[in-house]
Amino acid sequence: MIAHDKANCSVAKKEKEKSDQDAHVTKSLQKIKNKLIVMSGKGGVGKTSVSVNLSIALAAKGYKVGIMDVDLHGPDVPRMLGLEGMLTLNQDQKLTPMSFSENLQAVSVESLTQNKDDAIIWRGPIKHSAIRQFIADVEWGELDFLIIDSPPGTGDEPLSVAQTIPDSKAIIVTTPQEVALADIRKSINFCKTVKMEIFGLIENMSGFTCPNCGEKIDLFGIGGGERTADAMGVTFLGRIPFDLNVVSCGDTGVSFQEKHKDSSVTKAFADIAEKTSKLV
Repeated sequence: MIAHDKANCSVAKKEKEKSDQDAHVTKSLQKIKNKLIVMSGKGGVGKTSVSVNLSIALAAKGYKVGIMDVDLHGPDVPRMLGLEGMLTLNQDQKLTPMSFSENLQAVSVESLTQNKDDAIIWRGPIKHSAIRQFIADVEWGELDFLIIDSPPGTGDEPLSVAQTIPDSKAIIVTTPQEVALADIRKSINFCKTVKMEIFGLIENMSGFTCPNCGEKIDLFGIGGGERTADAMGVTFLGRIPFDLNVVSCGDTGVSFQEKHKDSSVTKAFADIAEKTSKLV
């Protein structure tokens, strides 16, 4: 009888904890106008670089932006933004996002670990819980945009975002080459299956201009992302050219758009940010 009462008490406690967290999730999301999850069908297409640079471009236009890194096994957002240290708690025992600028703040699992090189070995339920906590236990405040950087593929993390943030919309990143486009079509079908609205598609690494001779080279082809978007009835948001400086800036935590203000990449992100702000 005593054991039965303890079991009932434990179940009731867990149900109350979930109910309380649900309330915190709802309260936090009510303060965020637009939630955009950045996805890709495969790795290596520059998804995190797009997430970070789109966030910077939107913040530069005066919007309040948060970037939530749910790529739990490869959390690169803090490094690309040049953010170091751990997340701290405010007086309400909520986690305070790390600040990149007046208009841009970020949260990542990397900012919760002492050793940045430790492997994170989590199964699905723990991932789902962590993503809920990134919303419920973080003091995001009033935001115009929450950009959610997810890992490649259609696994636990994007599914958890779809379940936890039902009004989130997907931005799908691809390169022009056919092997990437084949995986992008899977991402589009994933969104349709979980009833997540597809906000648009971005073609990354689309063309390259030689810094020495100025010749334009289509390293991975060009236009495949736009053709796929048209064929599948998805809004095409724009192309981002390939630039070696994007890689070096990301590796060193320097804002590419600040350092290379007049580049075609900076202009492309500004154009996509403008289009994004008009479409929401």
